[in-house]
Amino acid sequence: MTQEPGAHGATPSDRMARIIDAALARDGGWLPFDRFMALALYAPGAGYYAHGSRQFGHMPASGSDFVTAPELTPLFGRALAVQVAEALAQTGTGEVWEFGAGSGALAAQLLETLGERVARYTIVDLSGSLRERQRQTLAAWGGKVRWAGELPDRFDGVVVGNEVLDAMPVKLLVRRSGRWHERGVVRTPGGALAWEDRSTALRPPVEIESDHDYLTEIHPQARAWTATLAERLARGAVFLLDYGFPEAEYYHPQRHMGTVMCHQGHLADDNPLVAVGGKDITAHVDFTGIALAGQDAGLHVLGYTSQARFLLNCGLPDLMAQADAAQRAMAARLIHEHEMGELFKVIGFAAAGSTPWDAVGFRAGDRSHAL
Repeated sequence: MTQEPGAHGATPSDRMARIIDAALARDGGWLPFDRFMALALYAPGAGYYAHGSRQFGHMPASGSDFVTAPELTPLFGRALAVQVAEALAQTGTGEVWEFGAGSGALAAQLLETLGERVARYTIVDLSGSLRERQRQTLAAWGGKVRWAGELPDRFDGVVVGNEVLDAMPVKLLVRRSGRWHERGVVRTPGGALAWEDRSTALRPPVEIESDHDYLTEIHPQARAWTATLAERLARGAVFLLDYGFPEAEYYHPQRHMGTVMCHQGHLADDNPLVAVGGKDITAHVDFTGIALAGQDAGLHVLGYTSQARFLLNCGLPDLMAQADAAQRAMAARLIHEHEMGELFKVIGFAAAGSTPWDAVGFRAGDRSHAL
């Protein structure tokens, strides 16, 4: 990532270092990882999603760090539109709400495919730089598209979130010699960022078998976000697509190194303390926790399945048959087990004020019983 000077000649990395140090000073020299991750991703003018780098794209030469499904092929959005159209009809709503719309590619695909079935398209995104990119991408639908910084107290519509949950800050828990600790960040006397673990009463949602040392995450922010969504969505539905596992797989004894990963220049690493603000930080999703948070707040689970099965149910094979060879090859990455097909999952909800139905995306291969 190119470091462009900002006000007073400071680069984003300079500003990020000052922001981290100020937070450490306020918190007695130790930052829990969820607060550190929030600053690294979202601190104004310095966080990864807040300083204007490209982020989304096919290749490193574009200045991007990773590619998401809508950037791979427009067939992703066209297939998802089948489920969204059904949900709009079933819930009697006419608005789509997209969280974390990235480059705007998915919004463009849904708007083009759904046409007049969408009266309004609202994007909820915290990044000002991404909003500007989205406005350029969606200029043709300017009359329908609006942006919001937060949810209203009550709203109707179909909510879509592609790779939103994985970017929500997580807490890190470490078990050493049978005792649980919360992992946080400190500044060493030499000036480097380093880990420091402190005893905690926090625990994973399930008991981890055996007593070997173990690193994992818990997801209070993602669960709180889901609960808030449930409480404010009067009529409509929710479809969340992301990489992750049900609880039994997430907290499997063999997954002892956690799931936090960083992405920069289309390369992955596991050290979020380096190049802070210059790379993405993610964690896999605990879909059982998301399902429970939604249910507890009144949502009805419509289904849970792999991205491959969801897209197949939504007619991706027919779309691929009509596409050229290059598009078919890209679309295959969405469903191949060794690519995105199995690692990525989809969970769907109906709002408390809407009657659940047999949603098309989950009609074959529903795994709700595994949550």
